[in-house]
Amino acid sequence: MAQKSFKLDELAQLTSSQLVGDPEFVVTGVNTLEEALPADASFLANPRYREAMKKSAAGVICAEAAETDGKNYLVSSNPSRAFQIIAELLLIQSKHSGFEGIHPTAVIHPSAQIGPGAQIGPYVVIDRDVQIGARVQIGPHASIGFETKIGDDCVIHPSCVIRERCHLGNRVTLQPGAVIGSCGFGYIPDSQGRYIKLEQLGNVILEDDVEIGANTTIDRSRFKHTVVRKGSKIDNLVQIAHNVEVGEHNVIAAQTGIAGSAKTGKHVMLGGQVGILGHVELEDQVMVATRGGVSKSIKTGKYRGSPAIPIAEYNRQEVHVRKLEEYVQRIKDLEKKMEKGC
Repeated sequence: MAQKSFKLDELAQLTSSQLVGDPEFVVTGVNTLEEALPADASFLANPRYREAMKKSAAGVICAEAAETDGKNYLVSSNPSRAFQIIAELLLIQSKHSGFEGIHPTAVIHPSAQIGPGAQIGPYVVIDRDVQIGARVQIGPHASIGFETKIGDDCVIHPSCVIRERCHLGNRVTLQPGAVIGSCGFGYIPDSQGRYIKLEQLGNVILEDDVEIGANTTIDRSRFKHTVVRKGSKIDNLVQIAHNVEVGEHNVIAAQTGIAGSAKTGKHVMLGGQVGILGHVELEDQVMVATRGGVSKSIKTGKYRGSPAIPIAEYNRQEVHVRKLEEYVQRIKDLEKKMEKGC
């Protein structure tokens, strides 16, 4: 395909930015500040890279304010978003697979309902009484269990598994290898100490605009619902157990684990490798830093450590921990003085 190009006056309109510079200047690529060439666009979203911006050869820089250095700038309140729009305009040749419509190798039960404009890739399996909305894209080797419902404009990437009776809202995205509706981890020991499996009879509900990362697993509930509320974004390799409720517009980073029946409020942010104990509740706007361990319900605020404590308290403790050697030496010196005094 031919290389795309845009004049800066076009990009200013498309990104809702104010142009400072030459409106006729043509951009054909994107790159980092350090590696950009004169025909590339770049961006400054963090002040620590201001020196790199001054040295950059980029033809235009998306920023919150323009410098008086004669370079071209696209000025907006969200330069990262403006740059993303430019990157998508220049780099995305097509959002559609080469396999259009329903591939002949797909196995679709006669009772399944497929909405208009759906794209079903090679070797997809769709079980009985599945309902799939309009313009849904399902990649190769995906498996859709019986009585599952999928809304409009969803994207199911290759090798995803959606088990029986799960519900996906509109515009849900599943990255490759995501498993929705696997059995919750539930067993009861018998009189001889053998573990007997508890059948997980509920389902998983993913509301509108949810995105699930690659190889993330969300377990079905024991008899009700595991729910991810609208707008939440979940990274790769996250485990969400049965009966969990993830609130609206949460952001959950990789390798986080949330145990059964835990609940998060709205706009909660969890860093990588956070662990949430079962049956606890996180209020709205809780933020837990990387590797935090939440062992009890917590109120709105920022937390760190395991067990997680308010971040200001954690930082105070960390200062003392770093001075342990100093404290130990002081104690030894005091003990010597006491011995001499005796």
